[in-house]
Amino acid sequence: MERDSQLELYEAVAARLKEAHSRVRALQVPEGVRMALSRKLLVVTAAAKHDLADAARRLDRLMKDLGEGRFPEGD
Repeated sequence: MERDSQLELYEAVAARLKEAHSRVRALQVPEGVRMALSRKLLVVTAAAKHDLADAARRLDRLMKDLGEGRFPEGD
């Protein structure tokens, strides 16, 4: 049973990561901002390999920031 819920969480995070990547690609922002957002997505992806629940929380925060128009500073 627990394995099933872990698999469901993995599938949900994977789908949301895919959505997040699409949203970042579609943004009309400077390239530095896009790169900063891409790095954040890479961090979430890496976290998913070790702590899926933490990755889900990070992704929730990132998606909320995207939805509210809060973007990191570009380099």
